[in-house]
Amino acid sequence: MQDKPAKSVEPSTESYFNAQSAITGLRGRDLLSTLRSVAAQGLRHPLHNVRHALALGGQLGRVLLGDTPHTPNPRDSRFADPTWTLNPFYRRGLQAYLSWQHQSRKWIDDSNLSTDDRARAHFLFNLLNDALAPTNTLLNPMAVKELFNSGGTSVIKGLSHMVDDLLHNNGLPSQVTRDAFEIGRTVATTVGTVVFRNDMLELIQYKPMSEKQYAKPLLIVPPQINKFYIFDLSAKNSFVQYALKNGLQTFIISWRNPDVRHREWGLSSYVEATEQAMNVCRAITASREVNLIGACAGGLTIAALQGHLQTKRQLRRVSSATYLVSLLDCAIESAASLFVDETTLEAAKRRSYQNGVLDGRDMSKIFAWMRPNDLIWSYWVNNYLLGKAPPPFDVLYWNNDSTRLPAALHGDLLDLFKHNPLTHPGGLEVCGTPIDLEKVTVDNFSVAGINDHITPWDAVYRSTLLLGGERRFLLSNSGHVQSILNPPGNPKSHYIEAARLSGDPRAWFYDAKQTEGSWWPTWLSWIQERSGAQRETNMTLGNAAYPPMEAAPGTYVHVR
Repeated sequence: MQDKPAKSVEPSTESYFNAQSAITGLRGRDLLSTLRSVAAQGLRHPLHNVRHALALGGQLGRVLLGDTPHTPNPRDSRFADPTWTLNPFYRRGLQAYLSWQHQSRKWIDDSNLSTDDRARAHFLFNLLNDALAPTNTLLNPMAVKELFNSGGTSVIKGLSHMVDDLLHNNGLPSQVTRDAFEIGRTVATTVGTVVFRNDMLELIQYKPMSEKQYAKPLLIVPPQINKFYIFDLSAKNSFVQYALKNGLQTFIISWRNPDVRHREWGLSSYVEATEQAMNVCRAITASREVNLIGACAGGLTIAALQGHLQTKRQLRRVSSATYLVSLLDCAIESAASLFVDETTLEAAKRRSYQNGVLDGRDMSKIFAWMRPNDLIWSYWVNNYLLGKAPPPFDVLYWNNDSTRLPAALHGDLLDLFKHNPLTHPGGLEVCGTPIDLEKVTVDNFSVAGINDHITPWDAVYRSTLLLGGERRFLLSNSGHVQSILNPPGNPKSHYIEAARLSGDPRAWFYDAKQTEGSWWPTWLSWIQERSGAQRETNMTLGNAAYPPMEAAPGTYVHVR
């Protein structure tokens, strides 16, 4: 039985964002409206302001006398430098900042704002308080030390980095340099070949890495908003190589980065293309069935494909389906929904149709503001105040190599969040066929992340319950991306699982048992049981109908 998760005393900024926020966007007028509500509250209740101002003044007086009424969060690395506690000036500055944070939260909690307006106000003030942190100024002790150590060149380099980001990175601090990695040389290096290409995708078949291989192939369907090589970053964390070394014939889809010419590509278009890729896998391997694995929006795609195949009475082509951090039940209960209503959904749809696409960089901004101290302000300090280049990190390189969403698919995703159609039979129609997930009786394996704020784990759990067939659900100890990149050997990895899936995610959580290590070996045993007989490895890639076209990682992955 699991311990009950501790309730967060201070709502973090990331708790206000999720996949719906990224797809919909956050309008400046919504933030201004929240700011106006807070200002109006202050004008209507001056005694409330005076009471909290006096409380803040009292705390600041104690701080000036040397008292330390507040303790920084031990997980907040911004104040890890001992100068913040040992130096009297910095100690007082830190305590003044923490006092302001504390009183601004108390002011909102004690106000007469509605519950929703109070949550919006907390969100806005969290962003402001993070931005106003004393660590974000040149008085940061690390910046002062670097200024003297570098003879002043750190300031010049920092200004150069800032100008470059203003010109080339939408004004946000770069998380990784553009030349830190090279696709096909330092990431996405597993040997393979493109065996099929159409307007929407390239299908890559990888060279086997085992003496024997299973008869039924594995087709990986990545999300449409990111490049496929999250599954093949490096040899140590490559999911592709893990599958190959364990006898799985492995194929992966590389989606084309759409532009305005492809504005009409919707979910049905991607389902048709995935079905075509699946049939190519079947033809090359001479297998009647294929194992599907989809991540995030790729999971939605394979679920819709199976619903479509079920209606056509062709579901026997699929042996099993694996869903990684995938939403099918799109009802997400979080503070993020406070900024999303029918007006914002329609406005988002209208913007993407006018532009033809939704730029992935816009979504990347939302994801960055999910964790501003980690993904914005830490790089502000490193790049601008210290004048250093961001350290090379393959996951962040991939994350910044975003793609665009065609307007039609963006509209389909917005409608999913608006109507949540997959929760009832026939609610969604794909390729002219109604979808009923309960009739999709393929064995399925779902993975969620307990720290995932993009696709919250309880929503992923409810999505699993929509599916028919034999269901299995694991909850990893990681976040959205790290739940996928979970190779064996990480001493911090673990997951929880319960034999029976109850209707209530929380009840399941309390009954689940923890297992140390990565979920990859558990999934491997499960997928191998559904991959047919083993046979001698065939090293030939492609066949006469689908000959090798070019070496992996192909052409589409390079399109920006």
